[in-house]
Amino acid sequence: MLAQRMSLLSGSGTAAAREAAKIAAATGRQIIDLAAGEVIIEPPSSVREGAIAAINAGANRYTDSIGLTPLRGAVAAKLSAETGIGWNTDNIAITAGAKQGLLDVALAVFNPGDEVIIIRPCWPTFPSQVLLAGAKPVFVDVRPPTYTPDIVAIRAAVTPRTKAVIINSPNNPTGAVYDRTTLQAIGDLAINYQLWIVSDESYSSFVFTGSRHESIVMAHPGVRSRTILVNAFSKELAITGWRLGYFAAPPEIVSAAKKLQSHTTSNANVIAQHAILHHLQVGDGSFERKMHERLSDARNNGLRILSGLQDVSSPGADGSFFFYLDLSRLVSALPAGGHLRSTDDIARLLLEEADVGTVAGGTFGDVNGLRLCFGAPPDLLETGLKRVVETLNSLKTRQPA
Repeated sequence: MLAQRMSLLSGSGTAAAREAAKIAAATGRQIIDLAAGEVIIEPPSSVREGAIAAINAGANRYTDSIGLTPLRGAVAAKLSAETGIGWNTDNIAITAGAKQGLLDVALAVFNPGDEVIIIRPCWPTFPSQVLLAGAKPVFVDVRPPTYTPDIVAIRAAVTPRTKAVIINSPNNPTGAVYDRTTLQAIGDLAINYQLWIVSDESYSSFVFTGSRHESIVMAHPGVRSRTILVNAFSKELAITGWRLGYFAAPPEIVSAAKKLQSHTTSNANVIAQHAILHHLQVGDGSFERKMHERLSDARNNGLRILSGLQDVSSPGADGSFFFYLDLSRLVSALPAGGHLRSTDDIARLLLEEADVGTVAGGTFGDVNGLRLCFGAPPDLLETGLKRVVETLNSLKTRQPA
């Protein structure tokens, strides 16, 4: 018999969508995968050189549970430069990807019976980890076209049991970027109700609205003592499989993570740690600028293609690297009695008929959404998006099966 906690979890919907695309491709079909949340590009040479040098130097042993001290110092310096706020080694924990950082935080901060506010649509790992910690997710839904949270709705969700609010800007899946006013309002609420803020900033390198990413501790420095910033190198350096992330937090949270990681992973992969340290020491930012430029071009071209959709508004895609389509009007206009009744059905149809992998919004707690990643190679992305437009525009004219 499995432990009771396993009944709280379902498998990752994003992982299932990626797997479905891989299974289809294994049959010989030429699948264009817009389901995976990653950018298909070679990592920077500095990262690869750092990994090779570490291997050649025999870097095969355990590190401190929360990472190499020089790497923690380099991350603190990076974060200090980006936010204009001073961070030091005691504020930084290196983790096996952002997921482990978030789980460390959930286990260190949330007690059974606590409530944690989550903005929805959301990455499904957020509520899953809250449940694993014995706490209760409390959802505050946001609406298209902006998908930005209403502070009145967040405040209404606060109860005496509320322990924290999880925010994610730039957002996965919606691409929303929270403005300074929204961040300040969330900060004021956290102070007034003595809440923790868990801010997932894994897509902080990808803002396309003409301004740079603004962390909540920049918008509202007064919340720093109650804020945990979670980030990763997976997205910004195109090394999702290397599993290296970090979080910045008050020292007591970092100390708690050290205890947790000493009994779980022991430490993040040592070769990846040395590789990232080398990149932070010698990198000149050219890779990051190149990737941002490529994604900006992909976004602009993709928005042009998606403007041809009927009964579906063009997405905002202000940040991250996702187009998030609101299919509510399209679904409501589908022929009655047909086999297409939901975005799950539409995502399945896109894979089966158009050979394009996508993620239905139900994965993110939104029955109306469809997520498309624009991190695919540009030629494949253009072809895939044109197929999506053609297929979606054909749905209303289909006869019921």
